[in-house]
Amino acid sequence: MSETLPAVPVHTSPFLADCRARVGIDVLAHAWNGIVIFALSEGPRRPAEMRKAIGGISPKVLNQTLRRLEGYGLVEHRRYAEAPPRVEYRLTDSGQSLLGPLWALAAWSREHGDGVLVAQERAERQQRG
Repeated sequence: MSETLPAVPVHTSPFLADCRARVGIDVLAHAWNGIVIFALSEGPRRPAEMRKAIGGISPKVLNQTLRRLEGYGLVEHRRYAEAPPRVEYRLTDSGQSLLGPLWALAAWSREHGDGVLVAQERAERQQRG
């Protein structure tokens, strides 16, 4: 069964509210989305495995992030009929295709991250007076 997306005007400006480029920006706007996608880059994982690999993410926030990524069509889950119940999450083809841009962003962050942090600290000092 194929789904048909509603017609969306095609614009040449990436700054318009209905521009497709904003979809990608919105996906990356949530702090944990990219991290969870990276955590699933090597294959399916259970939530506890992801929390251990990621570190610093609460079960609640991980669950919210996984649900959001499922809603975006980037992640899917599989429930196993076992006792105790077991759930695994994996990237969809769309989620896999986002890894290239995420690796590019990671490379940019390694190269320019220190400069961004210095600029943020300078701006905070100026705001404090």
